[in-house]
Amino acid sequence: MADKLVGGLGLNRGRRDPESLRIGDSLDFWKVSDLRENRRLLLLAQMKVPGKAWLEFAIEGEELVQTAYFLPKGLGGRLYWWAMKPFHALIFGRMIKRAVARSGAESA
Repeated sequence: MADKLVGGLGLNRGRRDPESLRIGDSLDFWKVSDLRENRRLLLLAQMKVPGKAWLEFAIEGEELVQTAYFLPKGLGGRLYWWAMKPFHALIFGRMIKRAVARSGAESA
């Protein structure tokens, strides 16, 4: 919602296909930048932020690793990153737990 208030795309863009992804697909306010089946998913943020942001999910052995990348633009970008860091820790922590729970429920 906050993203839409500043002219961004917002969360409600949906998906091309609920079962599969491909490079270039939209996933809420993310765009699939790289996809390697059962290995890696790299998402580019298409929300209004002072810089460029990516979110990566990678399978390393038996672990699912989630990494957020941010390339700040100027002082505003750096301030944004440090101000949002505690919130991102909560948001991304919940996101990875839900993803793991859903995958376990679906494979059971």
